[in-house]
Amino acid sequence: MKLIKAIITLILCITVTVLLNNKIGNIPPLGKFFDPYKGLWQNAEPTSDNQSNVELSIDGITDHVSVLYDDEHIPHIFAQNDYDLYFVQGYITAKDRLWQMDFQTRYASGRLAEVVGKQALPLDRYQRRMGMVYGAEKMLEESFKDSTSRLLLTAYADGVNAYIKELSPKDYPLEFKILDYKPEPWKPLNSALLLKLMSATLSGGSDELFMTRILDVFGKETTDNLFPNYPHREDPIIPAGTPWKFDAITPSGASSVIRSSNNTKNSTKSTEHLNVWEDNTLLTGKKEENIGSNNWAVSSKKSNTGKPILANDPHLNLTLPSIWYQIQLANGSNNSYGVSIPGAPCVIIGFNRSVAWGVTNVGSDVLDWYQITFKDDQKDLYLYDKQWLKTTKKIEEIKIRAGETVYDTVYYTHYGPISYLDGEKDEEWNPTNNIPENAALKWVAHLPSNDLRAFYELNRAQHHKDYQHALKYFTAPAQNFVYADNQDNIAITSNGYFPLKWYEQGKYILDGSLSENEWQGRIPVEHNPTVTNPARGFVSSANQSPVDQTYPYYLDWQFASYDRGHRINQQLRHLQEISIDSFQRLQMDTKSILADDILDTLIQVIAQNNTFSTKEKQIIELLKTWDHHYDKESIAATVFDHWYETIEKLLWDDKFNQPTLKMRRPSRDRTVGILLGNPESIWFSKDLTRQQNARMNFLVESLQTAVQQLTEQYGVLGDKWQWGKVKSSHVPHLANIKGLGTPKLIIGGSPKTVNALQEKNGPSWRMVIALGDTPTGFGILPGGASGNPGSKFYDNQLDYWATGELKELLFLENNRADNPRIKYQTNFTKK
Repeated sequence: MKLIKAIITLILCITVTVLLNNKIGNIPPLGKFFDPYKGLWQNAEPTSDNQSNVELSIDGITDHVSVLYDDEHIPHIFAQNDYDLYFVQGYITAKDRLWQMDFQTRYASGRLAEVVGKQALPLDRYQRRMGMVYGAEKMLEESFKDSTSRLLLTAYADGVNAYIKELSPKDYPLEFKILDYKPEPWKPLNSALLLKLMSATLSGGSDELFMTRILDVFGKETTDNLFPNYPHREDPIIPAGTPWKFDAITPSGASSVIRSSNNTKNSTKSTEHLNVWEDNTLLTGKKEENIGSNNWAVSSKKSNTGKPILANDPHLNLTLPSIWYQIQLANGSNNSYGVSIPGAPCVIIGFNRSVAWGVTNVGSDVLDWYQITFKDDQKDLYLYDKQWLKTTKKIEEIKIRAGETVYDTVYYTHYGPISYLDGEKDEEWNPTNNIPENAALKWVAHLPSNDLRAFYELNRAQHHKDYQHALKYFTAPAQNFVYADNQDNIAITSNGYFPLKWYEQGKYILDGSLSENEWQGRIPVEHNPTVTNPARGFVSSANQSPVDQTYPYYLDWQFASYDRGHRINQQLRHLQEISIDSFQRLQMDTKSILADDILDTLIQVIAQNNTFSTKEKQIIELLKTWDHHYDKESIAATVFDHWYETIEKLLWDDKFNQPTLKMRRPSRDRTVGILLGNPESIWFSKDLTRQQNARMNFLVESLQTAVQQLTEQYGVLGDKWQWGKVKSSHVPHLANIKGLGTPKLIIGGSPKTVNALQEKNGPSWRMVIALGDTPTGFGILPGGASGNPGSKFYDNQLDYWATGELKELLFLENNRADNPRIKYQTNFTKK
């Protein structure tokens, strides 16, 4: 009996030991996780600012390097040469953001299943089939031909690895312990992957399959009418009427060569998949009209400082840790401050003593789908100009935690990867719904590039010619680079690799068997849209059309709605004696141009109806007195927003979002055009016939539907209807780990306003820079410098960001630690 009890006790002990030291589902190994010597307790950081200086002897660096930390935990790195500068940037960034760097590169390269298991398999297959590693390898190969870029990437990786080598399991960032895995050595390829991830996020999505279906179903005339190649309302980035001082190249080709879509399969089912990223960050994510960014600059003629002032607030998915990492980088040839991408060298958005720069996404058409005709089921050969060319097979090995390795075959053509063959799509994973089968992907980010060199040069720029020189290195993702300097120059350039295409090329799926559908090189860099020192005294962008219709090249048929860009230009035209505070207020502007354009007409039209209930009449009165601002307390903003979304849904979804044939809606611009200018449009009726009072009946139905839905969701008309509460903005953790994100933030703003805040998307960095003999800068992150949830600097900037406050950026001229904002420093010396 004693022996049996002993055996049972032993078995229980072994079982408990195994359970406590192994990950079970999403539960970390609890024994290791709560270990007081190696577990989560080791991730707590001191709250005191009075930390001691640190002296480190490091293998790899060549000279003394000082890192001064200010009261926001922002590192200011002072080195003697480029190698040491970027080595220490890698080391310091890894110290604050190592898990984020590791997780994002795994995400980009299709390696998350190694960490989280089979739930990530559809995502891993997707990333590999989109050629993310393929593009990163092309970039790295090209960058390494440049000795400067090779040094940047190598030094950064060396610095990251120097930090990783110092770690023991107790030092691992918290998420490594929760997910129960360890960091691996950093490679220069990882930095390239992060830049490709940004290219994918900002590619603008893909809707060629949807557009080809629309063309098949509705014909060319209706398609052209509903999906025109230039909006009716526009306020372009390069001021309308700006002359083009170059002789344009005319591409050859026939725009009639379009491949019809035979793929009518579509699934609206959903299944559980890894919820660690928004679908719109994927390369082929759906086109999002509301996602964007803002930047602008004014010259001395409009500023109150006698020098230009520049502002930038890139809008991306909001996460903790923050997408950006604040840093100052200084050596003999460079002293720049701004934000970097954790995992990549240089300052990406920022300023130095002489110049400042910022970016917004262009959203031009830089990816196309080519329908492939195979010779037979072996798929070894495909048709191209009446000849059979060979495909290349790549076997992808996808390792799965606690599961069998999956081997996935991807076929490559000279265009690029054939992402999904017939029957290969995971029809229950919605992000593949808009990808055509048997089609090859051609994407600018698959081309050789040396993009980091552009930021290396911008960090060191001293005048406008340096800015122009730096942009020549940049290919993707295409960006609107705003610029200002202390010599009173301002400029903006829509810059990147823009394929040279014939009109409408890539709007629909292209026939891959015809060479006439190939890109014909690129638009010359010198012909990219740009303007310097315009007479109006300002430049700006908000993802709208870069140019008016006189620009002689085809960039794309659609861009973001003009609303934000028009509001910014409206304000900059009006304002005089502009200050830093003026720019701060403009970044927080919540005025809706859409409401300005349509609300009076909508109310006037529905006034003819006499069937409204008392509650509906009360709501209409609210709309009549609304000031068109999406403020957090506004109930009218909630009603208008939901009314407009209901208008789009009722107007288009039964025609363009069928359960068995998914397509896409016409743009907001086209919707507004029909609402305002075509009261007898057939689109107001469900059977597509002209009916008397069709617009009025439709608008009444849409308002009543919106009010009913709001009532069902939020109860009686009252405080729960306030916009800030309905919008439910928050900043989730990067991997959606519960408890590591923020609660709901009751704040204003809307995707349709300058302060373009959605539920989980918005200004990822706000910055205002006043140029002068010494620059004055202000900025804020929706988080903090640290990636450690146990640090007070994890989200210490969040409350300021939520209210629109900016913090002064400490720009140091030297490494003397006599500024009262410097709290401690780390000195690196050669071992």
